[in-house]
Amino acid sequence: MTGRDPRYDILFEPVRIGPVTAPNRFYQVPHCTGFGYAFPNALIGHRRVKAEGGWGVVSTEMCEIHPSSDVMPYIETRIWDDSDIAHHARMTEAVHEHGALAAIELAHGGIVAQNLYSRVPPMGPASLANPEPHVPTQSKRMSGSDIADLRRWHRQAAERAVKAGFDLVYVYASHNMGIPGHFISRRYNDRTDEYGGSLENRTRLLRELIEDTKEAVGDRCGVVVRLGVEDFIGSDGITPDEARDVIAMLAELPDLWDVNVNDWPMDSSTSRFEGEGFQEPFISFVKSVTTRPVVGVGRFTSPDTMVSQIRRGIIDMIGAARPSIADPFLPKKIAEGRVEDIRECIGCNICVSGDIYHVPMRCTQNPTVGEEWRRDWHPERFAPGGSDSHVLVVGAGPSGLECALTLARRGYGVTLAEARGTLGGRVADESALPGLSAWGRVRDHRQHQLRQMANVAIYPSSRLEASDVRDFGISRVVVATGSIWRRDGIGPSNHAPVPGHDRTGVLTPDDLHAGKRPQGAVLVFDDDHFYLGGVIAELLRAEGCDVTLVTPNPMVSAFTANTLEQPRIQAHLIESGIRIETALNLAAIHGDHVLTACAYTGRQADPIACDHVVFVTSRLPEEGLWLALDGDRDSLREAGIASLDRIGDCVAPSTIAAAVHAGHTLARGFDGGEAPFRREHVVVGGPAS
Repeated sequence: MTGRDPRYDILFEPVRIGPVTAPNRFYQVPHCTGFGYAFPNALIGHRRVKAEGGWGVVSTEMCEIHPSSDVMPYIETRIWDDSDIAHHARMTEAVHEHGALAAIELAHGGIVAQNLYSRVPPMGPASLANPEPHVPTQSKRMSGSDIADLRRWHRQAAERAVKAGFDLVYVYASHNMGIPGHFISRRYNDRTDEYGGSLENRTRLLRELIEDTKEAVGDRCGVVVRLGVEDFIGSDGITPDEARDVIAMLAELPDLWDVNVNDWPMDSSTSRFEGEGFQEPFISFVKSVTTRPVVGVGRFTSPDTMVSQIRRGIIDMIGAARPSIADPFLPKKIAEGRVEDIRECIGCNICVSGDIYHVPMRCTQNPTVGEEWRRDWHPERFAPGGSDSHVLVVGAGPSGLECALTLARRGYGVTLAEARGTLGGRVADESALPGLSAWGRVRDHRQHQLRQMANVAIYPSSRLEASDVRDFGISRVVVATGSIWRRDGIGPSNHAPVPGHDRTGVLTPDDLHAGKRPQGAVLVFDDDHFYLGGVIAELLRAEGCDVTLVTPNPMVSAFTANTLEQPRIQAHLIESGIRIETALNLAAIHGDHVLTACAYTGRQADPIACDHVVFVTSRLPEEGLWLALDGDRDSLREAGIASLDRIGDCVAPSTIAAAVHAGHTLARGFDGGEAPFRREHVVVGGPAS
């Protein structure tokens, strides 16, 4: 450690926010976790680690203020009544313990609050269908008394926030999930009363909620407005020009402006489509119309980019959600001159998928997310190993790399053997594909850390057979040999090989990674439904192939709806000139064409001419080494091998995040190092009534 680079000193200046002061410019903006009211201990543990890691402000996710703001099945936080104060107070105490400010994002979802639990009719500026697809609810038009009720509920929630010890209280008007934003937007507001028509009228509710909140919190808390400045739908929605006028009208009323683009998929855009700091063009005007501090986001991981935005007057505080998840200790690593140790966000949005699936969040880069309380995992601290064993890890893909690194951090001697000449496994392959270069950070971070460690030996180009492992002379063995793509078409839609799968011209992603390239007309059969089928179609189209993407799903890359990028992926593929055929299964492969069938009825569809077929369906574990070793335990004992484990895709192929988590789990638990798995229990008290 050489100490902080003086170029980054500006990042550690305190910032005054109304009556409170943030210790630095690092601001963890509100973000969903999947913990919320259901897993309060997990939530507290997660936010505590952020504060310990140096974030000057640590915020909750959106916090429902009343039963009429119920967003179930999404699991957010709640401050409906005084019974919610206690667990919020524990969160603020955990944050204050490390010198950070605690912020709460008070929210009423308006027309997007389905109220599936409370069964209260949704409400908004107009009677409108829920804008979320496939949600059969519609809001009622708010009356004057409804608006008065909303203001009262918001004020009461702010008063509870003060009692819970929060330092910053939000008025939320962004992401199409904050009711003040619904009133501002012409997309939703067709009113003709004092809350509709002119921009001043449409901004009235936001002004009133800011004023109510400031009165409720007094000089105890700063008041923050989170405002979305661009809807990306033209004049029917909020535009930067109109947002400029809104901020100018209210310029000095809040104590801080938290600004972003309003469309959540764009605000949390994946690295496949947007780079670091991409929101600058949309928010750069804000500081010209207010003297209040401004926080903005942009998936910041580089301190140079952060300093640039501050010195050029774009923002005052570095807002982050995903980078703070990938590395809660990002600020401290910059402060301590350890920039190269930052575990950079890869922008894959697997964290978002947890919220969409209504389960606790996970992260590809940081396997300790969600496990801070449940398993007592800390992202930077590791219990010493329970023995002086040396461990042989076979396979340097994401699971093997993470396992080796965590074992080494616990003090074990580690030998890492990889069959290929480079490390990374599937990460090395996939990060070379269009739009996925940032995913290489999964490999790069772990490779860099391992190469600094004296207790680690790395052997690339070292394919090991069972006899090699037995002869290695190392008593503990972990097999992490990954998986391969099936070349028979078996997957979710086909449980038997597709006829013709063994013809010349049928390829898999592994063939493409190995340098084989089809020419002419290529059909990509995507029964995997995540990102890879679309990326491969894009690759082949860019290389001049006439590409048709066929999927049994009604949409392309269907799982990416959970990473907020599906519509953008489908549009991108269409614009790239790729023919898309949805809801079709692959029935048979012939010499110059394939037969397809309707995924719903099984009826044969028109044949599709093609020269090559690329199967992206499912994978098989590369378990040959494991089976050879496990099947001859006598030979293991004779060789002095005391333990044999396998991890990651060679157990059950899954996401890269799952592979990393599997490697981390095994290494944490080595020699009894694993803490007990704790559950959160609902405590039922009082008589039933």
